Amino acid sequence: MPDTNASTHGQAAVIGLDQSAGDFTYDVKYDYDAGKGLSENTIRYISAVKKEAPWLLDFRLAALKIFLSKPMPTHWATRDLDTLDFSKIRYYLAQGQKPKRTWDEVPDDIKKTFERLGVPEQERKFLAGVEAQFDSEAAYSNVKELVAKQGVIFMNSTEALAKHPDIFRKFFGKVIPSADNKFAALNSAVFSGGSFIYVPPGVKVAQPLQAYFRINAENFGQFERTLIIADEGAELTYMEGCTAPKFSTSTLHSAVVELVALKDAKIQYITVQNWAPNVFNLVTKRGVAHGNAEIKWIDCNIGSRLTMKYPGVVLKGRRARGEVVSIALANDGQHQDTGAKMIHLADDTTSTIVSKSISIGAGRASYRGHVHVAKGLKNCKNNTECDALLINTNSRTDTYPAITVRGDANRTQHEASVSKVSAEQIFYMQQRGLTEAQAMSLSVNGFVNDLVNRFPMEYSVELKRLIDLEMEGSVG
Repeated sequence: MPDTNASTHGQAAVIGLDQSAGDFTYDVKYDYDAGKGLSENTIRYISAVKKEAPWLLDFRLAALKIFLSKPMPTHWATRDLDTLDFSKIRYYLAQGQKPKRTWDEVPDDIKKTFERLGVPEQERKFLAGVEAQFDSEAAYSNVKELVAKQGVIFMNSTEALAKHPDIFRKFFGKVIPSADNKFAALNSAVFSGGSFIYVPPGVKVAQPLQAYFRINAENFGQFERTLIIADEGAELTYMEGCTAPKFSTSTLHSAVVELVALKDAKIQYITVQNWAPNVFNLVTKRGVAHGNAEIKWIDCNIGSRLTMKYPGVVLKGRRARGEVVSIALANDGQHQDTGAKMIHLADDTTSTIVSKSISIGAGRASYRGHVHVAKGLKNCKNNTECDALLINTNSRTDTYPAITVRGDANRTQHEASVSKVSAEQIFYMQQRGLTEAQAMSLSVNGFVNDLVNRFPMEYSVELKRLIDLEMEGSVG
């Protein structure tokens, strides 16, 4: 297959990071194509291709009605969303329905993509399992034998619905119902792919599980649905990376992620999304933490035209803990509208939000947070820290915190700061032999260093390198 718009840069050491490594596309012949536009016929086509149970078709059709009835968000990012035309999007594209278990079995044109992005190499090095989704369906899915013997289930959502319907249906749509927001309804109507993970009681998965989501086609919408359940006392780390090539037309990514941490369980969910600047990244992510459970989101948002994403934790059981650590980088023409939601519903619950954003050129970064402590609770604690760095005189940052505490036996704290790169600091570093761009990169990396160090080593090294790439051309 011919390689168009191919990058001259080398393959990234860690998948989903270096934008130049993701900026390519291959011509692919799709066996399944729902065409452009969204209607009841689109939904029926997707459901029929997947051979779904009647209850799931009914679920999809009900979600479509909710999506059509809800207006577009009007209170923020409206100018960006006005250009999104749902009638021009392709909602389902797939070359095949069943993912392969070895890389040799993956079709050559798709395999070239994932080899170029380093997916097989990373699986061999440090992962317990990998799922690689290409447009609407998983092209590859595998979990190491040792992990499978522990009873861990790791597969794409399409397979999970067929093989484990009882577990899937018990939790599916319970954390994020279709009516949660317009884009959650859209996902519920047309979702395809995504990860399903179930970790049995007491099992602690030593190595991370990872999924990689790749958009290859133009005018495409990717709508993966991820559901992760950690049973009592279970622990796991899940990582996802995402890329798409640059197109002149808009691309939509609208995922839904639901996490369930039962009593004493721990889930750590790490995301590095580095979309091309034509992508609308509109994602709903939320977890429920039961008694003494912990859910931690570590989130990095780079690229895209517009990102609207606010990972949340519902602290449902006593002594439950939630944490969101996020980095957002907005360059020219980009708006990163990101944040977190923490909902306290039990005594002695604790939540932490740490957000850092960088605005370059005319880029805009916004923090939007919601902390809620329900009436009658005691000993709930929240700490929120938001720091923003402006690189240029026309860079923009906004902070929109909402904190509601119903009671006087709880404690919340919010800190925010906005700063500019110091001209004196840049001048000082230049006197030590650095170029102005190198000095700027060093300052920005220093600003986010404490958060970058929370990412796995394989990611943190590449994040620093990515910041260097993003800073090129920012001087002046």
